[in-house]
Amino acid sequence: MPDRSKTVATWLALAGGALGLHRFYLRGWRDLFGWLHLPPAFAGLVGVLRMRELGQDDVLSWLLLPILGVMISQGLLTAILYGLTPDERWRDRHNPGHPVRRTGWSPILGVMLALLLGGIVLMATVAFGFQKFFEWQAAALPL
Repeated sequence: MPDRSKTVATWLALAGGALGLHRFYLRGWRDLFGWLHLPPAFAGLVGVLRMRELGQDDVLSWLLLPILGVMISQGLLTAILYGLTPDERWRDRHNPGHPVRRTGWSPILGVMLALLLGGIVLMATVAFGFQKFFEWQAAALPL
């Protein structure tokens, strides 16, 4: 089994965690959970495209769009977990039999960026979801 870099895994989770790229890097193309990242991520992208085309009043788009936010948030959380994993534990889990590779600051910079983006994406997803839910509830009230 080839040596798996903590830095590469952190940055893959940061850039493509919603699509499961980090899982394919660590576990290969046969990883079921890596493939299970794709349907909700693409459903969220369909929500984005529908909202751009049909506007914010399209119910299906505002139901699908938060799914993308959740998928991006979980990818960023994974980047944080990978980047903060101690080098010895990383070796034991992903590179057994190899010497410990000291990673330096690269994963920590990825963690810092993931914290920044993760906070923004998660708060925007929650705010958008609650706003649309309460607008839907207000529209259902009799006048």
